[in-house]
Amino acid sequence: MSVMVRLFKTALDTMHSDVHKIIISADKRPTGSHARQFNAPTINEVAVVIVGENVESRDIVLKRRDDGQLQRVYETHRSYDALQYPLMFCRGENRYHFNIEMVNPTTGEETIKKVSSMNFYAYRLMIRLDVDNHLLRYRSLFQQYCVDMYVKVETERLNFIRDMRDAIATEGHAASIGCLTILPATYVGSPRHMHEYAQDAMTYVRNYGRPDLFITLICNPKWPEITNRLLPGQTSSDRPDITARVFKQKYL
Repeated sequence: MSVMVRLFKTALDTMHSDVHKIIISADKRPTGSHARQFNAPTINEVAVVIVGENVESRDIVLKRRDDGQLQRVYETHRSYDALQYPLMFCRGENRYHFNIEMVNPTTGEETIKKVSSMNFYAYRLMIRLDVDNHLLRYRSLFQQYCVDMYVKVETERLNFIRDMRDAIATEGHAASIGCLTILPATYVGSPRHMHEYAQDAMTYVRNYGRPDLFITLICNPKWPEITNRLLPGQTSSDRPDITARVFKQKYL
């Protein structure tokens, strides 16, 4: 027992004192790490990172109130928006789903055509002078909602290319549906789309010679077309919809 007490006292004597300070600085980084890995955020914009293939369904699990069982739903479920963003849709209203029928603007009657997710969300995010769109007032949450719904739009487009186009090309043979699909040039960001841009650039050089100027058009968040449309208390980063539309108008 005396040996154990002596060893315990020796360990206490060699311990450092509790009187010390811990300083956490955003400008410091661990030795050997990348210079920009631990930088403090300098912007307040929201981005999204999708892990895996964009055609895979998300793992959205709900717990039922009646029996406590778990149930998986797709992001294209009509209640997904209200479940994911309860502050924006506090009344639990239904949002986009596959069975929304297009309405004839002249007669007001429903047609056999279905509304795509891109058209649906573009309509919901539109600025109207006679209607107060509450979605445009949520700042960072609005940015998250935009990127989330854009991923849903891209997933729907990829699923259409993989399933519907395959079914049309194979005359409805189910065995060929879902196999390897080459994305067309109309899908932005696909290899064929980038190859088409490269071929267009080479065509310009062959017909008009090498370029003399390299012109870059950037977007100024202080443009009056942007600032005049901002709501009280908002900045340009809170309204990516305005920034994108103004930049595209000036670019065209």
